[in-house]
Amino acid sequence: MEASLIDWSRLQFAVTAAYHWIFVPLTLGLSIIVALMESIYVARGDEFWKKAAKFWMKIFAINFAVGIATGIILEFEFGTNWSNYSWFVGDIFGAPLAIEGIFAFFMESTFFAVMFFGWNKVSKGFHLASTWLTAIGASLSAYWILVANGWMQHPVGTEFNVDTVRSEMVSFWAVVSNPVAVSKFFHAVFSGWMTAAVVVAGISCWYFLKRREAKFAYSSIIVACCIGLAGGFATMLSGDSSGVHIAKYQPMKLAAAEGLQDGGPKAPFSIVPGVEVPAMLSILATHSVDGYVPGINDILNGYTDNEGNTVLPVSEKMERGRQAIASLKSYRENRDNDPEAAAQSMADFRENEKYMGYGYLDKPEDVVPNIPLVFWSFRVMVGLGSFLMLLLIVLAWTAWKKKIEKLGWLQWITIFSIPLVYVCGQAGWIVAEAGRQPWTIQDLLPVGVSVSSLSTAAVQTTFFVFLAVFALFLIIELSIMFKAIAKGPEIEK
Repeated sequence: MEASLIDWSRLQFAVTAAYHWIFVPLTLGLSIIVALMESIYVARGDEFWKKAAKFWMKIFAINFAVGIATGIILEFEFGTNWSNYSWFVGDIFGAPLAIEGIFAFFMESTFFAVMFFGWNKVSKGFHLASTWLTAIGASLSAYWILVANGWMQHPVGTEFNVDTVRSEMVSFWAVVSNPVAVSKFFHAVFSGWMTAAVVVAGISCWYFLKRREAKFAYSSIIVACCIGLAGGFATMLSGDSSGVHIAKYQPMKLAAAEGLQDGGPKAPFSIVPGVEVPAMLSILATHSVDGYVPGINDILNGYTDNEGNTVLPVSEKMERGRQAIASLKSYRENRDNDPEAAAQSMADFRENEKYMGYGYLDKPEDVVPNIPLVFWSFRVMVGLGSFLMLLLIVLAWTAWKKKIEKLGWLQWITIFSIPLVYVCGQAGWIVAEAGRQPWTIQDLLPVGVSVSSLSTAAVQTTFFVFLAVFALFLIIELSIMFKAIAKGPEIEK
């Protein structure tokens, strides 16, 4: 498979996924903010909160509509650009996607219609329930997507069928309760709360600069900061859990994120090159000062993990992987006419089965991802996340004290933080996805075997078509959203 086809296929999928992720976190967080505002309205009977909820609901709806379109394109690309992958794991990967589409998506969309169009047409209680169910549906939708993604990071509950040459699900519960998927779900959802909080606060600060809608802006910032700070602290907790899972199941990703060439116990955490915190990486990765964290060279050359298991050198995994591929081929050639030879080939295959993916690699260094990209993306994520948490704390305090209206510098910082919160989220996904290269499915299926048999020119053409369409969508979406913001909630006359 030519490298350019692989690279262009990866680039197209990366751009599509990154564009889709512009809309997902705001949907997840803004739905909660809207539901909370409407809850205050129902509890107090104050029309102010109804109008506030309806305004942010309008922003939610604009974002939600474009997000659906990009998500559909993303799912189609599995069949067009990654058909070998889809064939190999369709029985597993397709199940959570189908559930997401049939259950969560329809639940979210149905109650969204009641939420958006049902004001004064249904009872307050039913409308409020619809708003909360829309928010819950959005999170359920995210969960099933992340179950699929979590399985790619840590494949569990499946078995390879030598007759169909496909991985098949043997435990639905193991796939659904995959600890990697659960951690990723909470991390994604709660980071979405932070994203929505910063967006709401930034738009509210714009009203301060325009000297309008002051009560609305104060109230929105306070609600947003409550959701954002809760989400921020939960994101840190889920990030800690995710770090432990990465250390256990994807040690190369952790080593790349730290630029750690040679590991060991009491491994230091690198803030930036040359500035380290002693033993901190061991604490974060294993919750023990003396925990062993393998570096890139250790993974390439083999090591003994914290549970006493010997991890083979990559070169030996590659050799065993090639043996597994050869045994599988021999089994399929002999299964109909030589049962004894087929049985021996099957035994040989099962002995080396878990290394089969390594048999498709060209050299041991292929398992090392782009270290600078992963290293700096991780620091962008952590650095911006810490800054945004501090910003939300300051905003919450100044809004509570009714001082933010006079602090022009803070208003501008908040407005310019809106793109920063998106950069933070995108950086996190770069770490998650680029960090596990060269694997489409960790240790099981490399990207070179996953792509469709397409011409490079065809992928290049569709890449630029999608890029143009996405740019047009984004321009239209921002135009509609800016007009809605400029019009405002029309609370204060």
